[in-house]
Amino acid sequence: MSFAAFKMMHWPTGVENCASGYITHSISDTTPMQIPITSGDDLEPDWPAPPKRGICAVPNVVVTAANILEVYVVRVQEEGNGTSQEPRSQKLAKRGGVLDGVSGVSLELVCHYRLHGNVESLAVLPMNSTRGRDSIVLTFRDAKISVLEFDDSIHSLRLNSMHCFEGPDWLHLKRGRESFPRGPLVKVDPQGRCAGVLLYGLQMIILKASQVGSGLVGDDDAFTSGGTISARVESSYIINLRDLGMKHVKDFVFLHGYIEPVIVILQEEEHTWAGRVSWKHHTCMLSALSINTTLKQHPVIWSAINLPHDAYKLLAVPSPIGGVLVLCANTIHYHSQSASCALALNNYASSADSSQELPASSFSVELDAAHGTWLLNDVALLSTKSGELLLLTLIYDGRAVQRLHLSKSKASVLASDITSVGNSLFYLGSRLGDSLLVQFSCRSGPAASLPGLRDEDEDIEGESHQAKRLRMSSDAFQDTIGNEELSLFGSTPNNSDSSQKSFSFAVRDSLVNVGPVKDFAYGLRINADANATGISKQSNYELVCCSGHGKNGALSVLRQSIRPEMITEVELPGCKGIWTVYHKSSRSHNVDSSKMAVDEDEYHAYLIISLEARTMVLETADLLTEVTESVDYYVQGRTIAAGNLFGRRRVIQVFEHGARILDGSFMNHELKFGAPNTESNSGSESSTVSSVSIADPYVLLRMTDDSIRLLVGDPSTCTVSMSSPSVLEGSKRKVSACSLYHDKGPEPWLRKASTDAWLLSGVGEAVDSADGGPHDQGDIYCVLCYESGALEIFDVPSFNCVFSVDKFASGRSHLSDMPIHELDYELNKNSQDNVSARNEDTMKTKVVELAMQRWSGHHTRPFLFAVLADGTILCYHAYLFEGVDGTNAENSVSSENPAALHSSSSSKLRNLRFLRIPLDTSTRDETSDGVAAQRITMFKNISGHQGFFLSGSRPGWCMLFRERLRFHSQLCDGSIVAFTVLHNVNCNHGFIYVTSQGVLKICQLPSASVYDNYWPVQKIPLKATPHQVTYYAEKNLYPLIVSYPVSKPLHQVLSTLVDQEAGQQIDNHNLSSDDLQRPYTVEEFEIRILEPERSGGPWETKATIPMQSSEHALTVRVVTLLNASTGENETLLAVGTAYVQGEDVAARGRVLLYSFGRNGDNSQNLVTEVYSKELKGVVSAVASIQGHLLISSGPKVTLHKWNGTELTGVAFFDPPLYVVSMNVVKNFILLGDVHKSVYFLSWKEQGSQLSLLAKDFGSLDCLASEFLIDGSTLSLAVSDQQKNLQIFYFAPKMSESWKGQKLLSRAEFHVGAHVTKFLRLQMVETLSADKKSRYASLFGTLDGSFGCIAPLDEVTFRRLQSLQKKLVDAVPHVAGLNPRSFRQFRSSGKARKPGPDSIIDCELLCHYEMLPLEEQHALAQQIGTTRAQIFANLVELSVGTSFL
Repeated sequence: MSFAAFKMMHWPTGVENCASGYITHSISDTTPMQIPITSGDDLEPDWPAPPKRGICAVPNVVVTAANILEVYVVRVQEEGNGTSQEPRSQKLAKRGGVLDGVSGVSLELVCHYRLHGNVESLAVLPMNSTRGRDSIVLTFRDAKISVLEFDDSIHSLRLNSMHCFEGPDWLHLKRGRESFPRGPLVKVDPQGRCAGVLLYGLQMIILKASQVGSGLVGDDDAFTSGGTISARVESSYIINLRDLGMKHVKDFVFLHGYIEPVIVILQEEEHTWAGRVSWKHHTCMLSALSINTTLKQHPVIWSAINLPHDAYKLLAVPSPIGGVLVLCANTIHYHSQSASCALALNNYASSADSSQELPASSFSVELDAAHGTWLLNDVALLSTKSGELLLLTLIYDGRAVQRLHLSKSKASVLASDITSVGNSLFYLGSRLGDSLLVQFSCRSGPAASLPGLRDEDEDIEGESHQAKRLRMSSDAFQDTIGNEELSLFGSTPNNSDSSQKSFSFAVRDSLVNVGPVKDFAYGLRINADANATGISKQSNYELVCCSGHGKNGALSVLRQSIRPEMITEVELPGCKGIWTVYHKSSRSHNVDSSKMAVDEDEYHAYLIISLEARTMVLETADLLTEVTESVDYYVQGRTIAAGNLFGRRRVIQVFEHGARILDGSFMNHELKFGAPNTESNSGSESSTVSSVSIADPYVLLRMTDDSIRLLVGDPSTCTVSMSSPSVLEGSKRKVSACSLYHDKGPEPWLRKASTDAWLLSGVGEAVDSADGGPHDQGDIYCVLCYESGALEIFDVPSFNCVFSVDKFASGRSHLSDMPIHELDYELNKNSQDNVSARNEDTMKTKVVELAMQRWSGHHTRPFLFAVLADGTILCYHAYLFEGVDGTNAENSVSSENPAALHSSSSSKLRNLRFLRIPLDTSTRDETSDGVAAQRITMFKNISGHQGFFLSGSRPGWCMLFRERLRFHSQLCDGSIVAFTVLHNVNCNHGFIYVTSQGVLKICQLPSASVYDNYWPVQKIPLKATPHQVTYYAEKNLYPLIVSYPVSKPLHQVLSTLVDQEAGQQIDNHNLSSDDLQRPYTVEEFEIRILEPERSGGPWETKATIPMQSSEHALTVRVVTLLNASTGENETLLAVGTAYVQGEDVAARGRVLLYSFGRNGDNSQNLVTEVYSKELKGVVSAVASIQGHLLISSGPKVTLHKWNGTELTGVAFFDPPLYVVSMNVVKNFILLGDVHKSVYFLSWKEQGSQLSLLAKDFGSLDCLASEFLIDGSTLSLAVSDQQKNLQIFYFAPKMSESWKGQKLLSRAEFHVGAHVTKFLRLQMVETLSADKKSRYASLFGTLDGSFGCIAPLDEVTFRRLQSLQKKLVDAVPHVAGLNPRSFRQFRSSGKARKPGPDSIIDCELLCHYEMLPLEEQHALAQQIGTTRAQIFANLVELSVGTSFL
């Protein structure tokens, strides 16, 4: 394994930072996103609200997870608005009932970026005007700041400014320190005048925002010309806080309500420590600096001293109150220039001089590690470390804050960040559970009318998706969360404000998170197919991960590919295509239009199967019965397409030489295409139909001679007539692909893109006049692509060109309307000498299939898909942009180029733009010279999901969630040739597909998985923290370690902390009897053995093994031991534990062995303990090596023999400190130490000795390790605390290895996440690869991401590495980050020799696919290879690593 590729396969999901602001729209934009302001008397929202009270625009939500940045727009569904055309999937998302007239709120993705750097902190710089927009400020290690704004013209984020304080010029800022505990922290002034970034512990960077109208950035008249202005940073300067006498800065914040920006800094004057805390406990202080950005002066205007040593966070109180809240572990303090007050939260709270008592809250709580945001201007919401939500009310008499009042609210997810979104929503971002969007409503009223605090334990959590689906069917399903009202009392008898506020909450949306992945196991799925081979065998497996913490703890079951649940299968060789059509026999012609509304649940009537030389027709009633003989369908040859016309009243079947219109099984009308029509060329007799697109009532045909025909239906007589568009008749251009697009709905989306008034008044009179049925609404467009690669959109039936784009096939990142320079293309083509070479190239990149679709939903925008001949799939998302100067440019073009005049007709969709979005399909199917089979099949409702299915050699599903396409492959059947939806009695919203082996399968989607994730995931809630999981293959069981908190009286806990050897009782430290009864929380551990549920329901716990009190289970593994007395192998469950009893007691641990019972039915004896022994030192890792058991106990590794009842030690080795990971291959052992890196040992049976072969001499805080195998070479991979990955090798013959004592570095790489587990998996053999066994290493991280390290051969490596070096400069990187610096090994200041650069970064290589074709060719040429060769290597890598 000399060379490797680093490939991310599942990106981070654990949300670390979130913020809200007007990024994609300004406050004054009349957006359809509206939420009513809660009706409270004393509610003055702090943000600038529009003058009319009641409705306010909702800001965007910005979310970061490690190196992922996402911007969402919040869509609000008001009660009773347009629920009729919503599909079921949308209805499912509306949880929480109706609150404040809002029935549903959902997040919709605007843009998603994978950055080359982890976001350390995030803030939104506000623009203080109703017309302007806010900008996003991101900070990265060590001292990089990027300011991003949303640009409408490209519909994505654009870099505003970059600020970097790294490198030799800024070394003095570090003051000699090399490592810093946290990255840069950014906060912004609430009025948007400046932002502050705290770097290197004590350097404050002030970023001055440019004032609107100052003329420095952007002209003032940008408002008048229709453009928008975003907040921008004009300049920056540094304040050295050390010069102001500050030492240890903990947090800072900008205050509200001052004329100049004011920063309050929380700092600790002198550190204290645990032994001194009783004497020196109030060490923190506040300083308020007034920032004058023009004079660069910052006088201290007020300060406060004697704050507790455990103060850690500041919250700025909104106007009109102002001031700052200081959060401490045991107290909350309020300080302003004029007043201060405090609140004690538990018995550990003490005041500075211990004389006066602090006012105490009514219940006891610990507040370390809390996050907070403001719901109202006097009520803050705090989320504690246990996931409880607390409400802190400031009792305010108009002049000063009198006192603070804390009350309990619901429990929720363990939050990592929290932000208010507008004035009635907040967003809880979580690394440990799913992130939630919650709506709240506040009412004021007397306390008597409110329900009591009985239901304070109600969780507001997105309960398991399982339960939601099971209860979805019953209409009585009420979300327990939204309707449980909770009251909060602020009852103050002698206060002017005697009305209390009560809050009710409703969870509106949640984002799935699978992190933090502490451990995972690789096991067989329930519905695995034992006979599968090659790549389809991989989809037999699934990953079972320990994710979450505490009550958010869960098992996440991840499956990279979808395995449908099969209902039935039939052998059907030679199938070319399948279609299902509707027909209701009861439909008569004079049904009034209201009854003809398209029925969502109508069953299909016929299944049409096209074979090579004939067509079969089946009825899809209760049973599939063949009715080929008794119907008037054309069955003598193959069918090209079939579908419904005239609102499902008729079926149209198109075959090679004609078409038939059928009413049920009887033919109404037949058309023949072969006959020479008057208007078409005489030579067209031989041409047959090659592809068909149906959009009621039109049918578009593309013939084999590349001409286009349109069948126009007449709804009154239900007949069709053929016409040939005159625009295309005269032109010599060959059409390579075409499709019809039906812009449905009461307000067709594309009309908004037109600048002309006549389009807005409604076009298709021909369509609507027939019967005005609701299904006829909307416009129909024809999308054409020519062999030259140009694309045009025409409106149907008049065939005016409304949108045209040149060189569409090259895949540019943005498309906008421009005339096609067709003449140049023709001239070029003829003048070239190497016509044949160029032709072949164009043939490879010509478009062979087009599809355009807008799925149902309130704010969906159309997608445009194109398949090129070489298998590339282009995917574009439409958006609107009103160009300021679109008109002048077009006129100038048309005046100089008369050929373009006809295209610039008045009905242009001038404001239509398309943005290319990546689709991680990893498939390339080259189409042969023959006719390309249709690969994209749209579906509107398969088990409530919408999207399209991609058939071919590596088929997959593309589903639409929150305006984002999620691609999930389906590998279990190999290549798929045809696909269609099926909805009937036995197969509810299912589908049918035909494999290339000729098997027709009728299936449904597995309902247990959530598909709105990078991989389909099923979460099994445990309500406890999972620590480690392993897989027992024989019985398909998953033993795992879980822990949960238990509250016990203190004297019970103390009695267990006894030193076993000395035997004396620990004295009770003069505690009173009350103190001894006080509850104390301890973690209890147990081993649970779970069995997957066949139906995909919740998993069943087969057995539990409890641990003793204060005993922690550290490791659980299934081991195979050789029984010395019988000579047989036994499979046992090995558990290693530790007694955690404080620092006064010597560490001990136990090793436990359990055997799995033979009888499967009796669950009592599923596992029986066969051995247990107490050892000195904790048992942190176990493994089996050649039938022996290897145990790491404390600072010793011992090897044991097993004779059926006893373990006897035969060899030992002394590692330095504490073994965190242990891996075995044959007789080689790899140990990872907690501080001292890796040790490489071998075990020799004959002398029974463990000998050290080599070690890494550096110090490394090891997290996980694994062997990498590439043919006959063995390498050692290790991940560390600094988020790096290193690969070592053992080379005793090399001189620098000190005669083999030292492990040499083969590669080093910065992953950017803590890798907690590696798993060695054999790579899928591809055709081109040599037959040697190659293993890749799959890893999981604490951010919820998965990736792999895969070995590469040298030729591929050199090729991709030189491409990677080109891509660093060839691609504009989001936020201006440098991918090379991100992947540098981080050593946190320790001097070290850099290792070889022999890992390529697929995260950077994936940009190559998104480049335009011309740039792809140019880059490939520069490195001396071809585009096809590069794609072949990338596809081979992704096929080789598709393990799931």
